[in-house]
Amino acid sequence: MKNIINSSKINKDILNLLYLASELGSKENIPTYLVGGFVRDLLIDKSLNTDIDIMVEGNAILYAKKLSRVLGIGKVIKYGQFNTALIPHGEVNIEIAGSRKEEYNSDSRKPKIHYATVEEDMSRRDFTINAMALSLLKTNFGKLYDPYNGQKDLLEKKLVTPLEPDKTFSDDPLRMMRACRFAAQLNFKIDHKILESIKKQSKRIHIVSKERITEEIIKILKSDKPSIGFFLLKEVGLLKYVFPEIDVMPGVEVINGKGHKDVFIHTLQVVDNAAKLTKKTKIRFAALVHDIAKPNTKRFYPDKGWTFHGHEEIGRRMLKKVAKRMKLSNDLRDYLMIMTKLHLRPIALAKRNITDSAVRRVMFEAGDSVDDLMTLCRADITSKNPKKVEKYKANFERVDKLMKDIKTRDEMKSFQSPVRGNEIMKIFNLNEGRMVGQIKNAIEEAILDGQIENTYKAAYDFMIKNKNDYVD
Repeated sequence: MKNIINSSKINKDILNLLYLASELGSKENIPTYLVGGFVRDLLIDKSLNTDIDIMVEGNAILYAKKLSRVLGIGKVIKYGQFNTALIPHGEVNIEIAGSRKEEYNSDSRKPKIHYATVEEDMSRRDFTINAMALSLLKTNFGKLYDPYNGQKDLLEKKLVTPLEPDKTFSDDPLRMMRACRFAAQLNFKIDHKILESIKKQSKRIHIVSKERITEEIIKILKSDKPSIGFFLLKEVGLLKYVFPEIDVMPGVEVINGKGHKDVFIHTLQVVDNAAKLTKKTKIRFAALVHDIAKPNTKRFYPDKGWTFHGHEEIGRRMLKKVAKRMKLSNDLRDYLMIMTKLHLRPIALAKRNITDSAVRRVMFEAGDSVDDLMTLCRADITSKNPKKVEKYKANFERVDKLMKDIKTRDEMKSFQSPVRGNEIMKIFNLNEGRMVGQIKNAIEEAILDGQIENTYKAAYDFMIKNKNDYVD
């Protein structure tokens, strides 16, 4: 086969890096290989990972130190226990690992490391499509080592483990999550032996850190069709351990001939819709959790049928606990809480005559996330009736246009009372405290309700006119 390392798909900086690694390995007589996702993506003409994985037969840390000097980089992050090192190189991370065999304890993902050949190293990989290596030595530059027929599985678009699945997943249970993630990312089928193995071992996911689990969930959300990954997580029994609030969503209950949407299927439709509308992972995450409280709020009334009253507010509260368990950042937690709380508001606006006041309130509460909120609401249209879909879309366009008009007029993105707290204290001879806040709030409410313009003069005049409501 032709030398794929010379492919035009590899940018010049990366190609130069690989040639320098080749020269170093050849000079030091250290077998050096390009491995991992970069090789896989190169073979399937997929956009290439920015991270570079290099494997050497020997001391990886010593090789990394020498390569960093060649690259003119002083920093090397060493992981002596695993014979690996990381070289930060601009936007690219270069990971250097020694070829190795691994020995695991049943209650830990941290293995004991033993030196090994390239073929032995490939056997410990998660899937055959990731168990290929390209030589970087000058004598056989670009030669592909594929002991487990990974190239064949790439062509057939299927996920297969190099060894028996039970061993692969027992050694490292995170690989079970990665199976679902790769299926979503690459749109590959998972071998039935893998599915059965994961079903047997799904409970072992508990030994994996919450951070790594969350990382895989986010990678699923980044795929073109995230629903593939979440349906698989449900099928193999992982979802109840990694995201129990989503796991309890499936099912339709019918009483007196009245049913409701399957919340799980609806949720994943919304996630897929969001994936079509935006690359923003946080909006896709919001789509995943926007109905998180529906299973807890489901009630049946003979005259009304099924209701989910208050699910948006209860969902907002639930997300505090979810975010803590998943180790989400405070910023992402707050964002998801706002989006969940407000996701019905623009929909309600679209169903009736819109007033400036109602739109202002939604914009004020959403803040900088108002555009994201509208994207989420568009994704939330999952009706099978094309006429209804078009009607909702048209209504949203009206709401969106009005928001843009109001944003221009009132500069709502950074809305605060034009009359500041210090001035209020001076005018009314007040000390800092609750009364000052009440006056500012009254001004803001008047602007939000459209009673006065969002200008200093209008706010000041309103405050003076109504001063008897605040102070004696």
